[in-house]
Amino acid sequence: MYTPSAIFQAALLASRRFLRVGAQKLPAPKPVLSVVVPIRSLSPRHRGRILAHLLALGGHDRYLRFGYAANDEQIGRYVSGLNFERDEIFGIYNRKLELIAMAHLAFSIDPQLQSCAEFGVSVSSLTRGRRYGSRLFDRAMMHSRNEGVSMMFIHALSENTVMLNIARKAGATIERDGSESEAFIKVPVADLDSRMSEIAQEQLAQTDYQFKVKAKQFWDFINLLQQHRRNPRD
Repeated sequence: MYTPSAIFQAALLASRRFLRVGAQKLPAPKPVLSVVVPIRSLSPRHRGRILAHLLALGGHDRYLRFGYAANDEQIGRYVSGLNFERDEIFGIYNRKLELIAMAHLAFSIDPQLQSCAEFGVSVSSLTRGRRYGSRLFDRAMMHSRNEGVSMMFIHALSENTVMLNIARKAGATIERDGSESEAFIKVPVADLDSRMSEIAQEQLAQTDYQFKVKAKQFWDFINLLQQHRRNPRD
């Protein structure tokens, strides 16, 4: 029968051997899987958060997003004019329920261009480098496929290299006219996979959003209790 002391000594010896072997040759690291970023469709009740997101953009970011240095009043008119019935607006929320990135997929109202849509995106300066713009583009591309759009285009300033690179990677044809550029992307025909993928992604995003709502309510309640403890009423 083995005593606890003998078991401990055996485990210690095995761990030392393992460490010596590991020091000599380590297995190749596994590739890092892409992190899932929930992207949900926005409705008119999100209009206030959309406005807050756009107003928080700096002057240069506003210039790149709208093609001109939009002031607060102009941004307010843009948000008020969003047509949630016709267009599709996508957003990414953080744990504080702050809208940190959004995309506007505007469908053409021209009868001769009914199968076309324009894509525009904005990302908070605090969340740069996380490929949110690319992820929103992919989400908009999937929705465009399933809505029968055949051509998606992006109107951007020629200096907006990030946006143009996203379009270029998607196989866009880019036409430059001085300080402005137009990117044209042919949208693939929808299939069962694209339709099921969009349903799954939207369900994931809705669930994630509800979880964040409950979590924020919980922590707001905890903070309120702590405030009462620090400042009890007389």
